Amino acid sequence: MKKMWIFALILIAGSALSGNNIALSKSTMRFEIEKSGDAVWNARTQKKLVALTFDDGPHPEYTPDILKLLKKYHAKSTFFVIGELVKQYPEIVQEEVKNGHEIANHTFSHHFRSNLSKKHLKKELKKTEEIIREITGVSTAFFRPIGGYYNQKIVQTARNSGYRVIIWTWNQDSKDWKEPGAEKIAENILSDTMPGDIILMHDGGGDRSQTVKALEIILPQLKKAGYEMVTVSELLMRTEYDGFPFYLP
Repeated sequence: MKKMWIFALILIAGSALSGNNIALSKSTMRFEIEKSGDAVWNARTQKKLVALTFDDGPHPEYTPDILKLLKKYHAKSTFFVIGELVKQYPEIVQEEVKNGHEIANHTFSHHFRSNLSKKHLKKELKKTEEIIREITGVSTAFFRPIGGYYNQKIVQTARNSGYRVIIWTWNQDSKDWKEPGAEKIAENILSDTMPGDIILMHDGGGDRSQTVKALEIILPQLKKAGYEMVTVSELLMRTEYDGFPFYLP
């Protein structure tokens, strides 16, 4: 029995060590990618600036509602759009641009594949870029991978296609995709907001009525706290982003 317990402890220790190695590997990869400036999680600043971002749109109902709220509170945002939906709802994307918001690439089909090839990703990026330019006349500089999933291949392919990868500040995932209720979504954002944060929300991909209601709480509260809500490009420009992670001295 004693030998069995010792064997079990060895297995547990080995498993924990393996888990730590995986975590360390992921952390190291983020460090190297972030250091290069090819991917961004947040900006390093004391200025009260945050970047609002919305994924998976445009949506015919929720995106216009969100645009109205952003206008009401003088907030700007970056919309990571899906090419197929841009083609389906061109007037909404045109309205986003008209209101001074930023358009970014979130693939054309939004079909997640862990074994995504470079060739396929390039095709997805190019198709989305072309439809955005055709409809709005603007070019896109940023790309957010589906689900925030990234690796060296995805980041390098995006970079070679002329894109900088934008993830989000990990403690600023609103988790609105879980539909936990408007108050909980707002709490997820407001409980730990820091200067330079990139905030993740969604205007498409499901029922986003809770997101709209949450914004009615989030936007005035951020404004009251002295935060300016800007696009990703404005955040990076005004903080003179150099590619280094916030936790470096």
